[in-house]
Amino acid sequence: MTLPRAIQSSLARADYAAIEDDWLLRLGQEPADLDYFVGVARALVGTAEEERARFLLEMLDEQLKEHGAWRPRLKLLERAGSILFPPEGLHPAIVETLERLHGDRPSFRGLAEAIGLQRATHDIPKSWEKVERLETLLAFDVGSVVTMEGKGAGRVVEVNLGLESFKVAFERQTLAVGFKAAPKLLKPLPREHVLRRKLEEPETLAALAPPELLRVTLQSHDRPFTAGEVREALAGIVPETQWTSWWAAARKHPQVVVAGAGRQTYRWAESSGDAQSAAWSGFAAAEPRRQLELLRREGARDPELRRRMAEQLTALGDEVAAGDPGLAFEIWFALERSGGAPEGVPWAPETVLAGSGDLKRLLSGIQDRLLRERAYVMVRERRQDWPAVWREALGSETDPRALDLLADGLAQSGDPAAARERERFFDALVTQPHKQPAAFTWLAERAARDEALRARNPLRLLQQVLAAMTRDEFAPFRTRLAVLADSGSTLPRLLQHLTAEQAPQAEDAVHRAPMLQPYQREQLTNAIQLRFPALRKETAVPLYATRAAIEAKSAELQRLMAVDIPANRKAIEEARALGDLRENFEYKAARQRHEYLNSRAATLNAELARVRPIDVPPGEAAEVRIGTRVRLDGGRLLTILGPWESRPEDDVISYESDLAKELLGRKAGDEVSLAGTPYRIESIEPYDV
Repeated sequence: MTLPRAIQSSLARADYAAIEDDWLLRLGQEPADLDYFVGVARALVGTAEEERARFLLEMLDEQLKEHGAWRPRLKLLERAGSILFPPEGLHPAIVETLERLHGDRPSFRGLAEAIGLQRATHDIPKSWEKVERLETLLAFDVGSVVTMEGKGAGRVVEVNLGLESFKVAFERQTLAVGFKAAPKLLKPLPREHVLRRKLEEPETLAALAPPELLRVTLQSHDRPFTAGEVREALAGIVPETQWTSWWAAARKHPQVVVAGAGRQTYRWAESSGDAQSAAWSGFAAAEPRRQLELLRREGARDPELRRRMAEQLTALGDEVAAGDPGLAFEIWFALERSGGAPEGVPWAPETVLAGSGDLKRLLSGIQDRLLRERAYVMVRERRQDWPAVWREALGSETDPRALDLLADGLAQSGDPAAARERERFFDALVTQPHKQPAAFTWLAERAARDEALRARNPLRLLQQVLAAMTRDEFAPFRTRLAVLADSGSTLPRLLQHLTAEQAPQAEDAVHRAPMLQPYQREQLTNAIQLRFPALRKETAVPLYATRAAIEAKSAELQRLMAVDIPANRKAIEEARALGDLRENFEYKAARQRHEYLNSRAATLNAELARVRPIDVPPGEAAEVRIGTRVRLDGGRLLTILGPWESRPEDDVISYESDLAKELLGRKAGDEVSLAGTPYRIESIEPYDV
């Protein structure tokens, strides 16, 4: 620290009275200003005034002790203890201060002994290392609340001095963490931290209003959080079913600062003014289309902030109108939505769409899908030549919903040329899908609900969809294409339009498709063979089951196909409509259930295809067969049925089990060894259905 000039001047003049007066003044006003006191004391030592320095420090030390300022006193001892005490007196002073600070902690004395605080008391540098070690360990004393990556928050419930470890009780398990590892793995949580409050006062936390709970969460961490991280931190506090509405309400608070595009992060500003300053800085540094989003989201914070943003965007519209009319179109509507569309500008949509400019360039330059659709509709409403404009747009459009708008509009236009162009476009997509991968993916998805599309060339469309899954051009669309093989989607529905001559080619295409999941391949193959039984190969291994079990499995399959899978498909569409799939947890859960339901349906379908009912023999059976009950000596009674009915705990075993294989074919009176134990078959009787 640089000493005040007055002190430096007094030292130069050896005016120690002035130094003492200044010291006493500071002592009354700022007794914790150790930089000043230690700096002056060391300066006095440097001028051979060590006794004076010790005297002044003793006054400071007494005042700190009198006021119970034990933390500043420990710092004073660390920085100037060698001046204040002789070597043999400094260590006791350190120990006394530590006892005042931590003596009420359950493990203080045990930990102090474990680190050897009272050993080698003359080695002061070593003593300070022990102090640091002791205080580090005391942060994990019994009762401390800590967090561990992957485990969440937990409480220290035991300090094992013998094993040198802490026992920490987390929500799902209790772990032992060694003294050496604890500072690296465990992080003590302050009382106001959201994870600690979640552990200690969950009801109070859950009762907070959404913005206040978000504030507590964001201010508990030293970095911005993503929505996913906020959700994880509040798991158990905000119910899953209420997350979407809670998040929408919480993030609207004016002190929430959003940063980043795509994977956005959130932090809590100190005030609304700070948040607005951060919003303006982020807006000024953002690229143009990001500015449009920020105007919509941040402009509502403050009229003045919105005005400044609108002025900058209006100037940008003037600048880019000639070179990027699509961006100018988006700017105009963004300003209109915010309540301040500029008037009289030459790049206003009404003016541009009515003119003779390059409409293709304008329409293809509008990146916002909803605005692009709006532009298409405005063209249809304002121009006689709209079918020609739409036909041209059909060849460059990539968004599925915009393609639906164009295709349906051309079909309903009443213009024969437009309708023919639409049909040629469909044929070209199926013939050469790699030239327009986005449009072909749309066409394949549309075929799931468009009977006419499925009937045009079902085999060719099926083959092209399966081939597209492997092509590099379709890498961005593979997830969408893979869904088309699921029950109720395009590929299963195409099978209804195949002829008997096409069926073998379709089956071969399915078998050769490397990107299909096993359950999808099995489901498609079974559907083809069900419609064309001549393709079905004799099942090598039949599956035997009781008629009741067969009826139950058939009912389950029927319920899956008629109720569960359609309901899940509807849930997927509803979840997809909620918005950004990266933070759409409802969509991910629905997709996972979709995979399970389809896999289960494929398994049941395959098993039912090879199932055979168990014929129960009348009267007493001559030998052990499937569907018989075997009575062994000692009173044990085993029933042999199929794998669907197997309940080993009730002595109902599957004919596929090793135990059953030892019994099948045996007769009454035969000796058998089951699991090493000898038995004699007393009788064989039919299973009582």
